[in-house]
Amino acid sequence: MTQTPGTLVLAGTPIGDVADAPPRLAEELAGADVVAAEDTRRLRRLTQALGVTCGGRVVSYFEGNESARTPELVEELVGGARVLLVTDAGMPSVSDPGYRLVAAAVEKDIRVTAVPGPSAVLTALALSGLPVDRFCFEGFLPRKAGERLSRLREVAEERRTLVYFEAPHRLDDTLAAMAEAFGGDRRAAVCRELTKTYEEVKRGGLGELAAWAAEGVRGEITVVVEGAPERGPEELDAAELVRRVRVREEAGERRKEAIAAVAAEAGLPKRQVFDAVVAAKNASATGPS
Repeated sequence: MTQTPGTLVLAGTPIGDVADAPPRLAEELAGADVVAAEDTRRLRRLTQALGVTCGGRVVSYFEGNESARTPELVEELVGGARVLLVTDAGMPSVSDPGYRLVAAAVEKDIRVTAVPGPSAVLTALALSGLPVDRFCFEGFLPRKAGERLSRLREVAEERRTLVYFEAPHRLDDTLAAMAEAFGGDRRAAVCRELTKTYEEVKRGGLGELAAWAAEGVRGEITVVVEGAPERGPEELDAAELVRRVRVREEAGERRKEAIAAVAAEAGLPKRQVFDAVVAAKNASATGPS
């Protein structure tokens, strides 16, 4: 008889206040065959706070043993086990262990589901006071200064709101690098100790926030940065528009396509570029012979 595969459950855990734990979390902890935890000691404190006992085997699953333990857990899943994955805070695989296990389970056609829970990313976005209709999560930046600045410059023109995680002892350097890459006036919010007793949201320009952080900041940190401002139409005179069209024509583009491309680059109506080209052509035709 063929064994029915089990289920992998990704469970969100509180990012601070244990009262934020979803009710299903206690049910899954009690009913799972295997509970894989980033830190088994923190898991013990969580279960005590929730008044629940893990019904199955508890194993550690963290960055140091993720590669080695993933095949073991997949084997359990293939054998029909219900495996619950929890990390120290928030949702597994979001800047936490879990991606490798999810990918391996999907490859084996094993069902993967989730118990939604608190998210530092969404909580910080909501509290930041910055636009939240479009955003991108950048996780942790590189620790080395050069690599960090290079990564930031890659997204300097990103229009969406940016969200980062950062360690408190690197926050001042990171904010200073952001001010260099994005400009000191770019708005941002540093969200510290979210949902905990000493929760704080510090808002201001990146330059101002870097100076504030230089005095020392403690706790779990999420940084939200405003996206790049929308650029207005590029200020180009008619001669430059005509020159750009000619360059494209000489490269083999048809005039119609060249005009459309130059208009898109400059943020101008196609008619404006067309009129400049026609005027230049007429001026050339009526010039001195």
